[in-house]
Amino acid sequence: MDNVGIVVDDLEAAIAFFTELGMELEGRAQIEGPWADRTVGLDGVRCDIAMMRTPDGHGRLELAKYHSPAPIGAGPHNPPHNTLGMHRVMFAVDDIEDVVARLRTHGAELVGGLARYGDSYRLCYVRGPAGIIVGLAEQLSQ
Repeated sequence: MDNVGIVVDDLEAAIAFFTELGMELEGRAQIEGPWADRTVGLDGVRCDIAMMRTPDGHGRLELAKYHSPAPIGAGPHNPPHNTLGMHRVMFAVDDIEDVVARLRTHGAELVGGLARYGDSYRLCYVRGPAGIIVGLAEQLSQ
Protein backbone atom coordinates (compact mmCIF):
# COMPACT_ATOMS: atom_id res chain seq x y z
CA MET A 1 0.00 0.00 0.00
CA ASP A 2 1.31 3.45 -0.86
CA ASN A 3 -1.13 5.69 1.01
CA VAL A 4 -4.66 6.27 2.23
CA GLY A 5 -6.45 9.38 0.94
CA ILE A 6 -8.73 11.50 3.11
CA VAL A 7 -10.68 14.55 1.89
CA VAL A 8 -10.91 17.26 4.54
CA ASP A 9 -12.47 20.70 4.79
CA ASP A 10 -9.66 22.25 6.88
CA LEU A 11 -6.23 21.10 5.72
CA GLU A 12 -4.30 22.93 8.45
CA ALA A 13 -6.45 21.40 11.20
CA ALA A 14 -6.01 17.92 9.71
CA ILE A 15 -2.22 18.37 9.47
CA ALA A 16 -2.10 19.49 13.12
CA PHE A 17 -4.29 16.55 14.20
CA PHE A 18 -2.16 13.90 12.48
CA THR A 19 1.07 15.60 13.58
CA GLU A 20 -0.18 15.22 17.16
CA LEU A 21 -0.49 11.49 16.45
CA GLY A 22 3.22 11.41 15.58
CA MET A 23 2.98 11.67 11.81
CA GLU A 24 5.36 13.94 9.91
CA LEU A 25 4.49 16.29 7.07
CA GLU A 26 6.35 14.84 4.08
CA GLY A 27 5.29 17.51 1.60
CA ARG A 28 2.54 19.67 0.16
CA ALA A 29 1.38 20.33 -3.38
CA GLN A 30 -1.44 21.81 -5.41
CA ILE A 31 -3.02 19.30 -7.76
CA GLU A 32 -4.75 20.39 -10.96
CA GLY A 33 -4.80 19.85 -14.69
CA PRO A 34 -6.01 17.30 -17.24
CA TRP A 35 -4.07 14.41 -15.66
CA ALA A 36 -5.75 15.05 -12.28
CA ASP A 37 -9.21 15.31 -13.92
CA ARG A 38 -8.63 12.03 -15.75
CA THR A 39 -7.28 10.21 -12.69
CA VAL A 40 -10.18 11.04 -10.35
CA GLY A 41 -12.93 11.26 -12.98
CA LEU A 42 -13.89 14.87 -12.27
CA ASP A 43 -13.60 18.05 -14.38
CA GLY A 44 -11.75 21.13 -13.20
CA VAL A 45 -9.94 19.52 -10.27
CA ARG A 46 -8.00 21.90 -8.09
CA CYS A 47 -7.00 20.74 -4.63
CA ASP A 48 -4.25 21.17 -2.09
CA ILE A 49 -2.72 18.03 -0.67
CA ALA A 50 -0.47 17.27 2.27
CA MET A 51 1.33 13.94 2.50
CA MET A 52 1.77 12.73 6.07
CA ARG A 53 4.26 9.93 6.89
CA THR A 54 4.11 7.54 9.85
CA PRO A 55 7.13 7.62 12.20
CA ASP A 56 8.36 4.24 10.93
CA GLY A 57 8.29 5.54 7.34
CA HIS A 58 6.12 2.65 6.08
CA GLY A 59 2.71 4.32 5.87
CA ARG A 60 1.33 7.59 4.53
CA LEU A 61 -1.90 9.55 4.54
CA GLU A 62 -2.72 11.93 1.72
CA LEU A 63 -4.90 14.75 3.04
CA ALA A 64 -6.75 16.66 0.31
CA LYS A 65 -8.72 19.90 0.45
CA TYR A 66 -10.75 20.42 -2.74
CA HIS A 67 -11.31 23.93 -4.05
CA SER A 68 -13.00 22.71 -7.25
CA PRO A 69 -15.17 20.96 -7.82
CA ALA A 70 -16.60 21.78 -4.41
CA PRO A 71 -16.45 18.89 -1.92
CA ILE A 72 -19.63 16.92 -1.34
CA GLY A 73 -20.75 15.82 2.11
CA ALA A 74 -20.65 12.07 2.64
CA GLY A 75 -24.05 11.83 4.26
CA PRO A 76 -25.02 12.44 7.86
CA HIS A 77 -22.56 14.48 9.93
CA ASN A 78 -20.58 12.15 12.21
CA PRO A 79 -21.96 8.88 10.84
CA PRO A 80 -21.95 5.87 13.17
CA HIS A 81 -19.15 3.33 13.00
CA ASN A 82 -21.26 0.76 11.13
CA THR A 83 -21.71 3.02 8.06
CA LEU A 84 -20.67 1.26 4.85
CA GLY A 85 -17.29 2.20 3.41
CA MET A 86 -13.92 2.93 4.91
CA HIS A 87 -14.53 3.95 8.46
CA ARG A 88 -11.24 4.37 10.31
CA VAL A 89 -7.47 4.35 10.38
CA MET A 90 -5.88 2.82 13.51
CA PHE A 91 -2.66 3.91 15.18
CA ALA A 92 -0.56 2.09 17.77
CA VAL A 93 0.18 4.39 20.73
CA ASP A 94 2.22 4.05 23.90
CA ASP A 95 -0.13 5.94 26.26
CA ILE A 96 -3.73 6.04 25.04
CA GLU A 97 -4.98 8.47 27.70
CA ASP A 98 -2.20 10.95 26.91
CA VAL A 99 -2.90 10.76 23.17
CA VAL A 100 -6.65 11.26 23.69
CA ALA A 101 -5.96 14.31 25.88
CA ARG A 102 -3.62 15.81 23.26
CA LEU A 103 -6.05 15.13 20.40
CA ARG A 104 -8.86 16.82 22.35
CA THR A 105 -6.90 20.07 22.04
CA HIS A 106 -7.43 19.65 18.28
CA GLY A 107 -11.19 19.16 18.61
CA ALA A 108 -11.23 15.35 18.78
CA GLU A 109 -13.99 13.61 20.72
CA LEU A 110 -14.27 10.01 21.87
CA VAL A 111 -16.77 8.07 19.74
CA GLY A 112 -17.55 5.70 22.62
CA GLY A 113 -15.09 5.21 25.45
CA LEU A 114 -11.82 3.56 26.36
CA ALA A 115 -12.12 -0.22 26.39
CA ARG A 116 -9.89 -3.12 27.27
CA TYR A 117 -9.56 -6.10 24.93
CA GLY A 118 -8.60 -8.93 27.27
CA ASP A 119 -5.01 -8.69 28.41
CA SER A 120 -3.84 -7.48 25.00
CA TYR A 121 -4.95 -3.91 24.27
CA ARG A 122 -6.64 -0.73 25.45
CA LEU A 123 -8.64 0.66 22.54
CA CYS A 124 -10.79 3.62 21.59
CA TYR A 125 -12.06 5.53 18.59
CA VAL A 126 -11.87 9.31 18.34
CA ARG A 127 -13.55 11.55 15.80
CA GLY A 128 -11.24 14.19 14.34
CA PRO A 129 -11.34 16.82 11.60
CA ALA A 130 -14.04 16.37 8.92
CA GLY A 131 -15.58 13.57 11.02
CA ILE A 132 -12.60 11.22 10.45
CA ILE A 133 -12.66 8.28 12.84
CA VAL A 134 -9.23 7.31 14.12
CA GLY A 135 -8.65 4.19 16.20
CA LEU A 136 -6.04 4.13 18.95
CA ALA A 137 -4.53 0.91 20.28
CA GLU A 138 -2.22 0.69 23.30
CA GLN A 139 -0.64 -2.74 23.63
CA LEU A 140 -0.59 -3.91 27.24
CA SER A 141 2.64 -5.34 28.60
CA GLN A 142 2.53 -9.09 28.96
